[in-house]
This record gives sequence, C-alpha cells and structure tokens, in this order.
Amino acid sequence: MKRLIQYLDQIKPGKAILWCYLIWYLVTVYFYFDSSPKLWLNSIGISAVIGTGLLFSVSSQGARDHWQTFRLYLMPFCVSSFAALIKGQGFIVVVSPRIEETIVAVAICAVFISAIALIKLVRRK
Repeated sequence: MKRLIQYLDQIKPGKAILWCYLIWYLVTVYFYFDSSPKLWLNSIGISAVIGTGLLFSVSSQGARDHWQTFRLYLMPFCVSSFAALIKGQGFIVVVSPRIEETIVAVAICAVFISAIALIKLVRRK
C-alpha cells in the first residue's frame, strides 16, 4: 500500500490521464464485452504489429523500462478492441449513447484524480 501511495504522490499529469484512459476502456469493456475469440485475437495481432513498430520507433531513445514496453503493446490492443466493441453501438467518438455508462466512467476517473490530489495534498503537509 505504501508503494501505491508513493506512486500516486509522484505521478505526473500525463500518466494520470493514461490511467483514466484505461479506466474508460475497462468501463466500456464491462458494458459491451464480447466473448468472440476472433475479436480478441485480432486485437492481439494488431497489438503485436503496431506495438513492435512503436518499440522500434523509440529504440533510439536509450533505456526504457518494462512498463513503457508494456504500454506500447497495450495501447494498440485497447484501441482495436475498443473500436470493435463499440462498432454499431451509437457511440459519439468515445462517448456512450447511454448517459449512465458515461457517468460511471467519468465518476471513476474523478475518484481516481481526487485520490491523487488528496494524497499529494496530505503528503505535502
């Protein structure tokens, strides 16, 4: 727990936004999950191709950590599976046509960002 609090205390805004992206994705997967192996295998394939390209594109930048490599593969997986899950569902860009689903995603992100702000505030005092 101490490591989590330390991580959240030191998190930069860009990484916090990435976590909110993941929260939004997971909420969408929860509401629109499709057990079709084809969807998930295609997403893994796209992730392998695009993730490897992204890995090559940052390879000249020196040392990278395992989390960066993981994110380079996770992002195309999430994008491709997200697109497949919402196809024909009436989404406006990434926003669900059902207000309840959007409220859930926004609320969880707000709780996450609020927790970060609270941790930073408490640890500064």
